[in-house]
Amino acid sequence: MHKEEDITIDNLCKIEGEASLDIKIRNNKIEKAELKITQNKRFYTESIMGKIYSVVPPSVSRICGTCSTSHVLASIKAIENAYNIKVSKQTKILRELSMHGQLIRDHAMHLYLFVLPDMLGKESVFDFTKEHKELIHKAFHIKNAGTLVSKYSAGRAVHPTFPTIGGHLNIGTEEQKHKAMEELEKYREDALNFIQYFKNPDFEFSRDTEYLSLCNQKYDFLSGDVLHSKEGLIKVCDLKTHLTNLVVPYSQSDVFELNQKEYITGALARINTNRKYLHKNTKKDVSEYLKIFPSTNIFDNNIAQAIEVIHSIDKSLEILENNNFEKEEIIRPEIKEDVEGVGAIEAPRGTLYYHINLDKTGKVKYADLVIPTAQNQIKMQNDIKEYATDLLKKNYSRSKIEKHIEALIRAYDPCMSCGSNFLKIRWNES
Repeated sequence: MHKEEDITIDNLCKIEGEASLDIKIRNNKIEKAELKITQNKRFYTESIMGKIYSVVPPSVSRICGTCSTSHVLASIKAIENAYNIKVSKQTKILRELSMHGQLIRDHAMHLYLFVLPDMLGKESVFDFTKEHKELIHKAFHIKNAGTLVSKYSAGRAVHPTFPTIGGHLNIGTEEQKHKAMEELEKYREDALNFIQYFKNPDFEFSRDTEYLSLCNQKYDFLSGDVLHSKEGLIKVCDLKTHLTNLVVPYSQSDVFELNQKEYITGALARINTNRKYLHKNTKKDVSEYLKIFPSTNIFDNNIAQAIEVIHSIDKSLEILENNNFEKEEIIRPEIKEDVEGVGAIEAPRGTLYYHINLDKTGKVKYADLVIPTAQNQIKMQNDIKEYATDLLKKNYSRSKIEKHIEALIRAYDPCMSCGSNFLKIRWNES
């Protein structure tokens, strides 16, 4: 039935941004699979060229609503490294708390509202039966707990206002702190129970690959060198020398290879390489799920994200319980000459890299960003082709092939921009 067909999926749904997929089937074989990021070029690096260093973090924050904290902190880190600014221990802790708050709400939105319908055989959360409707309420409670952490530590959940170059501008109130702790404690068990839904035998696709993530004993998403599953440790300042930027003619996104090979970054990579550094309470309560790692099954990225939600809840509670924060003076850079700096952090979807060059007046001469989704795109596209081939061999129906391919793409949690779109499918038969 699939001997001569073209599958076109326009506006993939339940992902961040705009993308489409074309698959060409000839003689019951996949001839091509092209994942097209159709979001228009946004020129966000050009938008900061010639601007003074201080406007960079709030400007790049607008690249993405859901990951705005990641872009702010990655750019701050690059600029601080350029000017050799060493921030206080309190600033580092507040930044870590901001990352945990962002991760809780970002993973919660993706897992519980975008991925969970796939696992339960539904089109969307609006199709949940009475049995599962309570999960929606729990999902929003967990997400809100992360939002409360972000508001306390970063000023707000989207486009944070507290983190700045050389320190932290403000600190939330005691009332905000206690409310965040109360919500984290109240809904931790719900987040733990959610993990069971993401191990579905109907969704499994394994293919050997290489993994990349920052590695440090705190699992704080902010520090450490880059750990590559085959190459070992790579210094952050040397990472770009291992990357090759490729142009895909049918997609608006740049793509990357590492040492001329496809690779993956994100929660699956982090859990595969860093799971021993998870919070002790997390490791205790998710021990059964940790047994499946290291994993080559891309659908286990969903489980890895669900585990990271627990880790970020536990780390947030630990930080909030053990620290009393006070306002500190901001460290100002000494601007004398041309400087350059790099910064890398672990955004929810993977390693985010910033390289910024500043002139002797403190204005941006050059900026280069390596986004997680751009790093994952080659492997994602190759996985789609191989997975579609497997589904053809099983003689799956059109609709089932489409649903499984969409689920695989969602398992990567790609971020093309800041929106999500509804799905329209067009089949063209030869």
